[in-house]
Amino acid sequence: MALAGTALPFDDIRDLARAMPALDSEAVAKVRQRDSQLTKPPGSLGRLEALVEWLAAVQGKAAPTVSRPLVAIFAGNHGVVARGVSPYPQEVTRQMLENFSAGGAAINQICTTFDLGLKVFDLALDIPTGDITVEDALDEKACAATMAFGMEAVSGGIDLLVLGEMGIGNTTIAAAIYHALYGGEAGHWVGRGTGIDDAGLARKTAAVRDAVAFHQSHVKDPLELLRRLGGREIAAMAGAILAARSQRIPVVLDGYVVCAAAAVLHAMDPALLDHCVAGHVSAEGAHADVLARLGKKPLLDLGMRLGEGSGAALAVSLIKAALACHTGMATFAQAGVTDKA
Repeated sequence: MALAGTALPFDDIRDLARAMPALDSEAVAKVRQRDSQLTKPPGSLGRLEALVEWLAAVQGKAAPTVSRPLVAIFAGNHGVVARGVSPYPQEVTRQMLENFSAGGAAINQICTTFDLGLKVFDLALDIPTGDITVEDALDEKACAATMAFGMEAVSGGIDLLVLGEMGIGNTTIAAAIYHALYGGEAGHWVGRGTGIDDAGLARKTAAVRDAVAFHQSHVKDPLELLRRLGGREIAAMAGAILAARSQRIPVVLDGYVVCAAAAVLHAMDPALLDHCVAGHVSAEGAHADVLARLGKKPLLDLGMRLGEGSGAALAVSLIKAALACHTGMATFAQAGVTDKA
């Protein structure tokens, strides 16, 4: 998906956001009609039934599919790491990408188990974004270009997008975005990420507080907030979410960092997330608070905080099961089972 190119790079993003297709209510009605004929009491599959309706509404078809799901992992590095916000050095980001390529990470095992495609996107790892405590993370042109790059992740005929990320320091970036969007104390949004000690947690909290204070007069516009505080992986994921909506592809959100990209779009227009579900609630930071603000009830709560798209990928197993029940279950007439009077 290519942006048209205007005098101001964010103008194309805003134009795209205003031109999203509506959810398909007729497809939902047809799903409900079939569901009413299946060999089960009405509503007995609970949220699994709602998941099929969601798939139909987004895809715009009464017989939704999950035949080409993709886990897309976006990786970026961050200048704020110099502030001592993570116990790991930045080279770990690239080392983990190599681990993904070798099939050695948790997400590889989950994708293999549930037959999910996997792509990993290196977002200029050798050029960290600016240190957000004293400068902008990205300029407008670079941010818009990174969002456009993320939009390309939905190409290839996929029918479900699972978002994941990798980037040392990116929970600090996510916390800064939430603090700028939602206010409150900086410490409320800061978690231990990859396992920092108390001194590291204090440095991380100070970095989030300082960053938002430094950019405070410029973060009323969500896209400005994104370019000033966000990382490349977060900008790319925001672009991927927009492109997925434009192309009627349902999206499963992962944890704390992925939802930072979603939160920026939600601040632009809450309807921009109508095609998204929350795969799980992370143990990191205030993710449960974030999901409540986004109006998303997570499918899983397993105490996970790994990232990589791992929690969202696990949730695809539920989505696949929901669709299999809807499409494969016999109707009362087919099974020769007496329906209720």
